[in-house]
Amino acid sequence: MLILSHNIFNDRSGTVIAVAMTSQEPRAGFPLAFESHAAGLMKRSSIKISQVRTLSTDRIGKRIARASDEEVAKVVEGLNEILGD
Repeated sequence: MLILSHNIFNDRSGTVIAVAMTSQEPRAGFPLAFESHAAGLMKRSSIKISQVRTLSTDRIGKRIARASDEEVAKVVEGLNEILGD
């Protein structure tokens, strides 16, 4: 999961807003999915922008990688395309 919500939101709400990630080859291209280049990932991974989730912070483990500001901006751009913004 790539967590998009800010730490203040996460702490106060007890939830995170995230998009799914997978090591499987994506079937759809941008804006639905694109390859992640987050520092620290052990496997080739894709971000699945169309799979947005709200999860309890209790279900979140430790951070294994960090996405760049550019990668997060690309996720937001994809969400805007899907939502028609």
